[in-house]
Amino acid sequence: MQISKGGFGTIAPVQWSSPTQSLPMLRLFGLQVANASREAALDWLSTRIERGERTRVAFLNAHCVNVAARDANYRKALTTTDALLPDGSGIALATRMQRSRLVANLNGTDLVPALCERLARSGHSVFLFGGEVGVAADAGRALQAQYPGLKIAGTQHGFFNKTDEQLVINKINASGASLLLVAMGVPRQDAWLAQHADELSPTMTMGVGALLDFMAGRVSRAPLALRKIGQEWIWRLAQEPKRMFKRYVLGNPAFIARAVVDALPIDEDHIASFDAAAKRGFDLAITSCALLLLSPLLLLVAALVKATSPGAVLHEQIMIGQDGVPFGMLTFRVTEGSADNSHFTLIGELLCKTGLEELPQLWNVLRGDMSLIGPRPQLPSEVARYLPQQYRQLAAKPGLTNL
Repeated sequence: MQISKGGFGTIAPVQWSSPTQSLPMLRLFGLQVANASREAALDWLSTRIERGERTRVAFLNAHCVNVAARDANYRKALTTTDALLPDGSGIALATRMQRSRLVANLNGTDLVPALCERLARSGHSVFLFGGEVGVAADAGRALQAQYPGLKIAGTQHGFFNKTDEQLVINKINASGASLLLVAMGVPRQDAWLAQHADELSPTMTMGVGALLDFMAGRVSRAPLALRKIGQEWIWRLAQEPKRMFKRYVLGNPAFIARAVVDALPIDEDHIASFDAAAKRGFDLAITSCALLLLSPLLLLVAALVKATSPGAVLHEQIMIGQDGVPFGMLTFRVTEGSADNSHFTLIGELLCKTGLEELPQLWNVLRGDMSLIGPRPQLPSEVARYLPQQYRQLAAKPGLTNL
């Protein structure tokens, strides 16, 4: 895999083409990416529509970065958008590597429905384009049910012949829609919008990926807990492992490598934060995959613990983490009885001998208490007996391995 500095070479910054107040920006992978709160982004988008200011919007996530690094046509489509919005934990990680901070995750799955809610109040209409036959129509009905008063100007599936392309464009223009949502996947949707920008009459056009499938109920979103920690991709991989394997299992490490290169060159002051961000990215990529692959085993062990002894499945032990901060380290429960008179459960000794009781610590890694590689965490009573020189060990995040 060849990786160039910034991933895209030299690119001129995006210039906002209207008097509408511009969004704050940050530069990532040679691109100008909006860095604003959710409300600020919604204000900017809805104001552009209200004023009739022609606007093309795209979203940038880890997969987009990987595709743009090898697809010049798609890369050009991204560099010529009026707004490039950050999508996902990968972009947040790349931002931290630059010693900056992403204000908000402006992914289309959450942002576009909120924009539709505003359009329902203002009377503007939406055209839905993409997906299999029936998906756009079902998504339109779902949006109208969620936001009464929203006008769906028209729908069109994404499977059409090249000879029918002009008919599709004519249908979109005749609808009078203010907002065109195109769901044909990366890179096709954004390249198509860039190619036909001068032919399309909707005020705002936007590539929205799998949004219509989500809205139509064809694909389910990840549980809120996974979304909150930025690991929705695990859910997508579990749903469609064959199609998503290359995008996530191979793509995530490739993206992290590109983010590392994009953060270079670094000086002495940047090394610590740069290394920490890269290590955290490695932990997230490997641990997420491990939890997914080991989930059948985790469920089996949990069921055996529950079936063979009363009490909770997991045990939380207070340990001392990085910089002396305590945290709750998770293990499968292997004992029962009182603190003064405890003994192994029926399978507790086996779990200890095989090391399976420590598998829940992968969740500690995922939430940032621990790392895959590092010194084992210590009990508070052990740290209390440390000699001065031993406190250096607390400078590192505790890990699953050992020194």
